[in-house]
Amino acid sequence: MSNDEALLVEGAERACIDEARAAGVELLLPREVPLGGPRALPVLRSLPNKHRHMIGAWCFADSFGPVDISDGPGMDVPPHPHTGLQTVSWLVEGAIAHTDSTGAQHTVRPGGVNVMTAGHGISHSEYSTSDTAVLHGVQLWTALPLDHHDVEPSFAGVDDVPSARLPGGATVRVFVGSHAGATSAAPTFSPLLGAELRIPGGAEAQLALEERFEHGVLALTPGIALDDVPIGVGEIGVLEPGRASAIVSAERADGVAILLGGVPHEEEVVMFWNFIGRDHATVQRAREAWMAEREAPTDARPRFGVVDDGSGTTLPSPRIPTVELLPRGRAKRR
Repeated sequence: MSNDEALLVEGAERACIDEARAAGVELLLPREVPLGGPRALPVLRSLPNKHRHMIGAWCFADSFGPVDISDGPGMDVPPHPHTGLQTVSWLVEGAIAHTDSTGAQHTVRPGGVNVMTAGHGISHSEYSTSDTAVLHGVQLWTALPLDHHDVEPSFAGVDDVPSARLPGGATVRVFVGSHAGATSAAPTFSPLLGAELRIPGGAEAQLALEERFEHGVLALTPGIALDDVPIGVGEIGVLEPGRASAIVSAERADGVAILLGGVPHEEEVVMFWNFIGRDHATVQRAREAWMAEREAPTDARPRFGVVDDGSGTTLPSPRIPTVELLPRGRAKRR
């Protein structure tokens, strides 16, 4: 792409963002990144975003598919570490096998959710199953409150999350928190909402919102709109706190979107690769511990443990910058 073409694209994106903002919606555009090892799966990453770091405590959002993986790379992520966060995996289609250093093994499928609490330190792997032909879904993170950053790691796999019908004919499946009378059994450490919206073509989901929350709608299929503002696949439309209602619509074909919400996360944190900590030094120590432990005997890995998935490999961490990493949070939004 030439400089002139890049400027045209940037100008079009800015016009789209400004138009959405005029309608009361902050629009977050994703970037495509590879996920995993040598056979990386391309994903759309909409959080963190240069314009906004979090929606409530939700600090990371990848969406992928629908992609045919019968002849190409699927989810292929060897053992890797996390600290200071929870991972949330939700699928529209396909299946992903999870194994972690607590000894937990669980395969998540549509209608169920995997929630892993990293706390002081955990490692895990994720692979799409051999019977998965099409993969479609999201992987999300929430930042743990600072007073829970060092909790013991744990895992929860919920096979059947609750659902409810919404005014307008849509269905909501609640995988984190509560909405429309449905409450998930998944563990949380701050007020949060995570739910899938399925909207018949030409219909709309009428949402009653928790006014304390800021909310985001992540489109997983074409034709989604939030309060008549088009939200492209992988994009997030954000609503600030104080809203009591909103409408998410599907243009012609049946639509799928993810509804995220939470109280504004006032604490600032540092994020680097898969680590979240209080400051630069905290994530640097986590990175050093991981790099040392991945080369150590399996009985000498006190922080991140061992993932017994038969892969015999682990992902190395990128080098940490020599300049101090700046914190992210509400005060850092633009």
